[in-house]
Amino acid sequence: MRIRRLLLAGAAGILALTAVGAAPAQAAYPNPGVVTGSTNAHDPSIVKRPTGGYLLATTGDGITLKTSADRTAFADAGKAFPGGTSWASSYTGGSANLWAPDLSYRNGKYWLYYSASTFGSSKSAIFLATSTTGASGSWTHVGKVIESTTSSNWNAIDPNLTVTPSGEWWLTFGSFWSGIKMVKLNPGTGLRADSTIYNIAERFVNSKSVEAPYIHYRNGYYYLFMSFDFCCQGASSTYRTMVARSTSITGPYRDRAGTYTTSGGGTEILASHDSIHGPGHPAVFTDSDADVLVYHYYNASGTAKLGINLLGWDSSAWPYVY
Repeated sequence: MRIRRLLLAGAAGILALTAVGAAPAQAAYPNPGVVTGSTNAHDPSIVKRPTGGYLLATTGDGITLKTSADRTAFADAGKAFPGGTSWASSYTGGSANLWAPDLSYRNGKYWLYYSASTFGSSKSAIFLATSTTGASGSWTHVGKVIESTTSSNWNAIDPNLTVTPSGEWWLTFGSFWSGIKMVKLNPGTGLRADSTIYNIAERFVNSKSVEAPYIHYRNGYYYLFMSFDFCCQGASSTYRTMVARSTSITGPYRDRAGTYTTSGGGTEILASHDSIHGPGHPAVFTDSDADVLVYHYYNASGTAKLGINLLGWDSSAWPYVY
């Protein structure tokens, strides 16, 4: 059964990277950078606003929104859907809680992909909404992108939109069962372009625990960031952030050791350390100063918090967190 997963500190860049999920012999990972204000967050996604500042979306009732002027101080900004999401109720069991929003700004508006499900179930769906302002209550329901059923061997949660340099739109998603999937989207509508489903990552240990994919393009490579192991257990969470890469959006993706992600591959770049527990559900964006890694972690009391660090790139074009 799937377990639901539910600037910046001056530490040195970390090159203790390992393949196939093995823990590094020495892992001197940095603490999250300084964030203040409203910093409780689960499954965060951040976009830089064209008018300045940042908009953040997280898992929560009606999707929780926060804003920041400087990527450090965050303030509550209401809910994307304060009036509820009746179209999602059959997947959430009537709950208002919506999972793992993926936020981006393209073509003059904000795009929000998010998932609806219940803990441990593969009856799930990914929906799309858009807004010209990103403000609470301004989001228009576009439609259902893809769904899985109780008989599916994959799960329609944890969406991430990637637009290639040539302008193709792709949605990566998935969790446990048979792993991480990908479908092509219509750039005009944001909905599916065809019926093909690609398999890009799968694990065969720890209850097949791979989820929360995020693809970031940089200098000819598509980098697949993802989470291994278990979320949503407070300070006992074992989530860790992994990466692999490919020269093609649909793969194959391989880790630093050359292991395919469809065979369990993944190079660890961030894991539990000190009082930081279960750092995962990664998202990456390029800001004016650096590439930025956004994630959640649990503190010692078990509260999910917003984590922000910068990404460096070594001489072999692999990322490290600092």
